[in-house]
Amino acid sequence: MDIRRVTPDLAVSPQIAPEEIEAVKAAGFASIVCNRPDGESFDQPTFAEVEAAAQAAGLATLFLPVAGGGMTQAHVDAMEKAWPDLPKPVLAYCRSGTRSITLWALSQRNHGDREAMVAAARNAGYDLSQVI
Repeated sequence: MDIRRVTPDLAVSPQIAPEEIEAVKAAGFASIVCNRPDGESFDQPTFAEVEAAAQAAGLATLFLPVAGGGMTQAHVDAMEKAWPDLPKPVLAYCRSGTRSITLWALSQRNHGDREAMVAAARNAGYDLSQVI
């Protein structure tokens, strides 16, 4: 797994597999957010498979799929609404982590310091300077 810590409450990663859930839990995460639609590639597990393993491990889950290049304000609003209630810390994933960190940053842009979010994303390996 390539988990990249963004803030104390958020990390992002590429696709995770059901067999990695115990390691996710051992790393201290309390919630998993999937931002990858099912069927995006032939080799990815479905969200239901990841969710079943996560729930068996006692982790909260949220399925908020965003098609590549298809992020909308409705996605941002849904993440903004869900964020306060998700047990922290959260591991959000998609194909590469980019959609997850972008969605989080857009959903939090009215709740934090823009420069701090851009710097945190940069430290995790993502450039959001032109996004938020």
